[in-house]
Amino acid sequence: MIALASDHGGIQLKEAVKELLQERGIPFEDCGTDAGTSVDYPDYGEKVARKVAAGAAEKGVLFCGTGIGMSIVANKFPHVRAALVTDAFMARMAKEHNNANILVLGGRVLDGNQAREMVATWLDAVFEGGRHQGRLDKIARIEQEIYRTGSREE
Repeated sequence: MIALASDHGGIQLKEAVKELLQERGIPFEDCGTDAGTSVDYPDYGEKVARKVAAGAAEKGVLFCGTGIGMSIVANKFPHVRAALVTDAFMARMAKEHNNANILVLGGRVLDGNQAREMVATWLDAVFEGGRHQGRLDKIARIEQEIYRTGSREE
């Protein structure tokens, strides 16, 4: 299952991606917002990042005006690798090299067709493992140390 969420700046992209997921028969949960009125992106980014971090969702896609805010929020959670992308190449690399489990898109940066292309590319890509897994293992060790001690000592 893929968890989706947006703030007011990403609703249109979220709707375009929901159509793509429906066309592909991929189950998803829309964690909000549906309102065009201003909302706080951390409230919605947290919902998706918590689901992915806990394993309640296999993947997530987040949308806000630029994608920057949602990226910051999502990457605060353990086991989350959220990647802000602006083209299909970045979406493919997010999966192949970084095994990103949350994709982040900017509603004021992209249109619906671009968002659909990027999400499709990310979904179709396969993590390459190998040297990339070693790098993710290093990130996981840093993450464990930070969550254990509250900081990373050099």
